[in-house]
Amino acid sequence: MIVLRATLAILAGAAALAAPLPKQPGGELRLSLRHDPKTFDPALVEEDASETIRYFTGGVLIRVNRMTQKAEAGLAESWKVSPDGRRLHLKLRAGLRFSDGTPLTTEDVAFTLRRLMDPALRSPTGDSFRSGAGALAMSIQSQVEMNVVFPAAVASLERLLDQVAIQSARSPLKERAVAGPFVVREHKAGVYVLLARNPNYWRKDAQGLPLPYLDAVRFTIQSNREMESVRLRRGELQMVDGLDAELFDRLKGERGVVAADAGPGTDVEMLWFNLAGGAPLPEYKKAWFASREFRQGISAAINRNDIARLAYRTWAQPAAGPLPPSSLWFNRKLRVQPHDPEQARRWFERAGFVYAGGQLRDARGNAVAFSIVTNSSSNARGRTAALIQQDLQKVGVKVTIAPLEFRSLLQRIGETADYEACLLGIVNVDDDPNGQMNVWLSSSANHPWNPAQKSPATQWEVEIDRLMIRQASTADLRIRRQVFDRVQEVVREHVPVIYLVNPHSLVAYSSALRGLKPAPSRPHLYWNIELLSLASPERTPDGRAAAAY
Repeated sequence: MIVLRATLAILAGAAALAAPLPKQPGGELRLSLRHDPKTFDPALVEEDASETIRYFTGGVLIRVNRMTQKAEAGLAESWKVSPDGRRLHLKLRAGLRFSDGTPLTTEDVAFTLRRLMDPALRSPTGDSFRSGAGALAMSIQSQVEMNVVFPAAVASLERLLDQVAIQSARSPLKERAVAGPFVVREHKAGVYVLLARNPNYWRKDAQGLPLPYLDAVRFTIQSNREMESVRLRRGELQMVDGLDAELFDRLKGERGVVAADAGPGTDVEMLWFNLAGGAPLPEYKKAWFASREFRQGISAAINRNDIARLAYRTWAQPAAGPLPPSSLWFNRKLRVQPHDPEQARRWFERAGFVYAGGQLRDARGNAVAFSIVTNSSSNARGRTAALIQQDLQKVGVKVTIAPLEFRSLLQRIGETADYEACLLGIVNVDDDPNGQMNVWLSSSANHPWNPAQKSPATQWEVEIDRLMIRQASTADLRIRRQVFDRVQEVVREHVPVIYLVNPHSLVAYSSALRGLKPAPSRPHLYWNIELLSLASPERTPDGRAAAAY
């Protein structure tokens, strides 16, 4: 909590520049997505572009305030979670409607939860609620009141509902009928996504004015981050979340732009090897990647301090686990793996590898070489991959870097398993371990190194599954912390992922935005999107609108 308060203090000066002024309803907010959304179905969201659209369009029962971290009423006027964490009583607001005018009732909540928990759907969001075997039990008292009974206790249930967008059971528009502040009006693949104000959105401001203030939100599909920052300076975009460190440094002091460090984020950058049994890889490479000693050797050969200093220009810290040390859930026993090439060679020797003439070879004489895939739109990941390439060359390992367009990358790691190693990050919307169930459960489609397993492939994955379900099925914070500490220790011991750095949350936005208050947790800039507005542009003597800055 001390670190969180310090972070908020750092932001105070930046937030003051965008302090709320009298609202000017209307206007179009412009920002960008790094790639096309993979889906508009809120139950199937698994990457950041789709998550962004879900946040703008999805109506949720309970919303977590990103500044106070407290649960606030959304579509649910009130709720009560039983002491054992299994039972949820909900009372919806009266008169709710989806964007197409279809009534929103408890039947829609029941439909959403049943669909989310259907194992056949493989919903990443649904994974967070899988704390025990069995089906949901639901009883509907009226159109606004219902009870939900989960098969086992669900820890942090209120916070998890922040990610559950209620879907209509009856609308012919299916997932396009939404209950959030905006609705998808138009999508031109590779070009833009246009959102319009939801005319049936339930929320009003303190003066009784309907929200949101904005008429529309336009997302340009822009993978080039350099161009994204140029467009922000020109006034063609009004906010950029998740800035590259180099671009952040350039934007500091730019007229009309507020560049803010929201502090150490909850995200972590990591490297992992493809351990999928059916991967189209040579058997000898599968044997390398399956070796714990090999993975430990690779980890010891990587200089994380260089990554933080050079790839992130000091706007990151070397990582020891899935969360930064500032998190309540970080295992205090963990230490960052030191850069130690000699230790790396000892690990390789234990696994039967031989180093000679500057080349590492396996017991059959195969030269150790592999490729790392990552997304081409991230400058920081490109620089990180190049640094890893240099580090591993020093211990006789040849690395080839393969940057890919993001959708192609997701297809490789999630569908075809046609890759050798991957450099990506975990995006933690909330640092509660339940938010990471879709990463750690071996059955999850988002289990990075070997997704969607019918049964765990290794004994240590059996242990991780058991531990994650145990921590998710108790409300006892002490027990949950102990259990998740053990999860982190198992991951550290077996190294299915190699933690690299925790980047800072770097953001920039136009000083013409009103009501914007950068938050330390995602989404940093638009968590209160309903309350954001644009300053009225000044007029030139001939009556034309002048640039906002």
